[in-house]
Amino acid sequence: MPQNPDNIQDHVQLFHQPEYKQLFQNKKEFENGHDPAEVERVAEWTKSWDYREKNFAREALTVNPAKGCQPLGAMFAAAGFEGTLPFVQGSQGCVAYFRTHLTRHYKEPFSGVSSSMTEDAAVFGGLQNMIDGLANSYTLYKPKMIAVCTTCMAEVIGDDLQAFINNAKSAGSVPQDFPVPYAHTPSFVGSHITGYDNMMKGILTTLTAGKKKSSSNGKINFIAGFDTYVGNYREIKRIASVMGFDYTLLSDSSDYVDSPNDGEFNMYPGGTKLEDAADAINAKATVVLQAHSTPKTRDYITKEWKQDVVVSRPWGIKGTDEFLMKLSELTGKPIPEELEIERGRAVDAMTDSHAWVHGKRFAIYGDPDLVYSVVSFMLELGAEPVHILVHNSNDVFEKELQALLDSSPFGKEAKIWAGKDLWHLRSLMRLLSG
Repeated sequence: MPQNPDNIQDHVQLFHQPEYKQLFQNKKEFENGHDPAEVERVAEWTKSWDYREKNFAREALTVNPAKGCQPLGAMFAAAGFEGTLPFVQGSQGCVAYFRTHLTRHYKEPFSGVSSSMTEDAAVFGGLQNMIDGLANSYTLYKPKMIAVCTTCMAEVIGDDLQAFINNAKSAGSVPQDFPVPYAHTPSFVGSHITGYDNMMKGILTTLTAGKKKSSSNGKINFIAGFDTYVGNYREIKRIASVMGFDYTLLSDSSDYVDSPNDGEFNMYPGGTKLEDAADAINAKATVVLQAHSTPKTRDYITKEWKQDVVVSRPWGIKGTDEFLMKLSELTGKPIPEELEIERGRAVDAMTDSHAWVHGKRFAIYGDPDLVYSVVSFMLELGAEPVHILVHNSNDVFEKELQALLDSSPFGKEAKIWAGKDLWHLRSLMRLLSG
């Protein structure tokens, strides 16, 4: 075989090697596969309007979903806190998927453990798995906090995480005062942004319990939402530093997923300090950079912390202007000249590049807040959205996005495809390009 340790090839190149071509040919003959002409005919048909109509008529099948499931977002939220080990109550295979997905995306080791539930736990419940799993995790990996979420198996059989964690503490798995926040994150509903929201609320609920004071600490809390772009976290911290006010970035994963290669392994690089997160309940206000990955968290902070919560998406000129003006209003700090100069450079860059962007038609897919922000910025550039696909959409988002499109002459031709997957987008793009 052509694959060997001295000549590792990507699967695309590997599968074109003679041995694999012969393997696939034998497989086709064994399965009575169609001849190349028929395969080509069907491939061309999938580009047609007839196929598009059949594609959009399907109801019980999802092909290549443009979303992940809840535990993925829960693990990502947990990793942004100091010394925190994500712990998934579920099967080992599910957790391996989440960990691998994040590790491959960032090219960084993403730690996470599972309670390794198998058939017996599916029948009798996963209490013993929780007891043993928390004990092993605490002893082997020495975290400062273990954040527990669930997979489908634990949710289907109805594992009670709060009761399980209490029993595990009573059994001596972890000390009684050791923080073990949790979130129920069934994969069969919602998406990764739902899991992020559930875990963020769970962690803040646990860490801030009994920490409310009579006076404010004067800080501003930031919650980024499910944002995988490390530079955004660092830019928020830079802006706060330039403006000169104290802040707490709740779930700061920027160092965790982008740690320096200094020859030393650190299992928990960076992250929001637990004492800072605990004191977030006493902040002056909370600024949330994503609306649709934080609804439960925002509601909790508003009702339980009695704190002002602002949603502000600092994308593009308009979004960033609103963000900076809101920070100035909340903190009483003026917007520094340094940021005004940067704004001028951004406007200049937009002007210089308008010939390449203005009037160009585009399609986009992604999470609600990301799509809203990118579309808003592209409209500022004079680009024209045609297809906007958001698999994990909701009614509030669709009305919000439609209002944005209606506010610009460049958004009149756009169509929002809510709840659709990337195979739907394939049909849309085939006909758009044809």
